[in-house]
Amino acid sequence: MNILSTYQNLKGDRSVWLIVALLSLFSLLIVYSTSGSQVYKYNTSHGTEYYLIRQLMFIGAGLMLMYTAYKLHYMVYAKLAPILMVIATPLLVYTALFGAEINDASRWIKIPILELSFQTSDFAKIALIMFVARSLAIRQDYIKSFKDAFLPIIAPVILFCALIAPSNLSTAALLFVTAFLMMFVGRISMKYVILLVLLGGLVFAGIFIIGQYFPDHFRVETWMNRINDFLYSDGQFQVQQSKIAIAEGGAFGLGPGNSIQRNLLPYAYADFIYAIICEEYGFIGGMFTLLIYLWLMIRTVSLVTRCPKTFGAMLAMGLTLNIVITAFANIAVSVQLVPATGLTLPMISMGGTSFLFTCVSFGIILSVSRYVEQAFDEKKQLEKMEADAQSDH
Repeated sequence: MNILSTYQNLKGDRSVWLIVALLSLFSLLIVYSTSGSQVYKYNTSHGTEYYLIRQLMFIGAGLMLMYTAYKLHYMVYAKLAPILMVIATPLLVYTALFGAEINDASRWIKIPILELSFQTSDFAKIALIMFVARSLAIRQDYIKSFKDAFLPIIAPVILFCALIAPSNLSTAALLFVTAFLMMFVGRISMKYVILLVLLGGLVFAGIFIIGQYFPDHFRVETWMNRINDFLYSDGQFQVQQSKIAIAEGGAFGLGPGNSIQRNLLPYAYADFIYAIICEEYGFIGGMFTLLIYLWLMIRTVSLVTRCPKTFGAMLAMGLTLNIVITAFANIAVSVQLVPATGLTLPMISMGGTSFLFTCVSFGIILSVSRYVEQAFDEKKQLEKMEADAQSDH
């Protein structure tokens, strides 16, 4: 009864709150199920309970970050956007030049004191989305201008994507797509949107060419191998095992904790966690996961249409697009619709900086919905007062 009462008293879009709760619960179940393979593969002294407690701690920390972001008025993020951009840029440069190598990719900065690794692109994604939302909002009166609107927005987008791409091409590509869709929704001139696509293509082509001469800093060989495996073979080993897991799951799955492929799939707890969901919970579990992300997109579109300020609408849309596109890209890899990317499933894969910053994104979306709801209630009260005043006369 107390849980129901708390849910009913939550401010903001309660559907989004429910989505967060469902994803967190699902994450706990799946990560605990896949953690056994971690213990077996790496012969670690930690038992499966260690990974369960670890994930619980990440969920707890993530929910605290989400609640903090939710309590701030969303217009605060408009002021924070330029500051976060100033912080993110040198972090990305440092990571590109001196980043710690983990899992054959230099995407992290290690924090020795805390014995933690920090993936700077996760922070940079939120910073850039905030900045693009702010830029679109303050330039609405001259949004069709090339010099005053398009250039100031596209320059940081190209810069950030170029800095992220050498070590994490898939993240850079999806961030570029998110910025592209935000600019499209934000009414940037179509000819400039097309120009953006061409610029993006040139930048990524340039990265491929430069990468041939600097293999230590660019993962061109890995990218080409993944593309060749996707186009000319049955896929990489992990993709083959992923398809087997999905096929074994059938309609209703093998049941929680009964996955077999988790012992064969590399990164079953992260990159290929969707395959384990399908194996253990079947087609129903796979569709349920897909529909949760689709539900988030629908709720955000509904929120954006009611948002009184352009910044709030673009911020919520940008963050949601980033979450949903990443989720669909992860799922597409598991069913071999696209080459392997290394992207995790937002809010479900094992905790890390990606998990924590996804929680922050949800908190900001909930902050927007909270004040949209408040503005809507105030408008209704004002209309009621005006109606009462007219009836008195």
